Amino acid sequence: MTEHLSEAAGGPLYPIREVSRLTGVNSVTLRAWERRYGLIQPRRTPKGHRLYAREDIERVERILQWLNRGVPVSQVSDLLDRNATSSVTSAPRETTGSIEADWQHQAQEAVMAVETFDVPRLDTLFTRSMGLYPVHTAISRLWRPVVEQLETRWQNTPDGCAQRHFFESFLRTRLGLRLYHGNLEHNEPKLLMSRLPDDPSLLWLLLLAFTASSGGFNITFFDAPVPLGQLPMTARRINAQAVLLAGGTTDRTGETRSALFDLRSQLDAPLCICGPFARDSEQDCSTHDLLALDDDPAQAVSQLRALINHPIAG
Repeated sequence: MTEHLSEAAGGPLYPIREVSRLTGVNSVTLRAWERRYGLIQPRRTPKGHRLYAREDIERVERILQWLNRGVPVSQVSDLLDRNATSSVTSAPRETTGSIEADWQHQAQEAVMAVETFDVPRLDTLFTRSMGLYPVHTAISRLWRPVVEQLETRWQNTPDGCAQRHFFESFLRTRLGLRLYHGNLEHNEPKLLMSRLPDDPSLLWLLLLAFTASSGGFNITFFDAPVPLGQLPMTARRINAQAVLLAGGTTDRTGETRSALFDLRSQLDAPLCICGPFARDSEQDCSTHDLLALDDDPAQAVSQLRALINHPIAG
């Protein structure tokens, strides 16, 4: 099939792979929006292949604008109809309230699934959120709040260690396949990711890896902490354009901070840190040419992009 087919009176028609390229929405998600929610109605060839007109592509872009604002996909159709002739502005007040309630309900379901070691329930929530929403929206609106809730509960829960390992294993399995396909598609920019030394949680790094992969990074990912002294050699061998260390705790010794500052001086690539430790160490980081990234994974990935395009002068 050619890049697009011309219709006699209606202009060009695009196959689904071209719509995916133009909008960044994968074909599985486009089909789900059509079948489950009727958000788009492409034409069909005699053999059943989907063809999208320019107005369909514009509709996909409007859908993305609403989803990026956190609107549940089930409410998008009504908002599209209300704003059929105007650009996306803001959702009505009553819709805004239901948006927050919907995300909170999903978060509570996910927390309960982790606490009860319910793989099918957790998988349903994860697959649905990642399939229907942009990855950065699903992470920021659902999975980051879930991690924050769980980390708070685990401070006073005897079962916290087992639940954390269960959730980490669940996310790590799903991340592996995503990184494999993402790295095949994107050769660069190359990003080396690992945990901060002695950090007990992998969850923060996993959320960042999902977001960075969907943002087009080629990722080398270590799910166990790598000795800081080995990172410079590793970064050079893979030609990393940035090194990212993440963790979920703020309790760091002066020795750890000093080791990070020494590491920065040995790296050819920028060194970034993310998570609560980065938030509390922002002033020290700027003094030693480390970049403390935003807590929000989407914002952190945007900062990484800007850093790679305009690296810190060394």
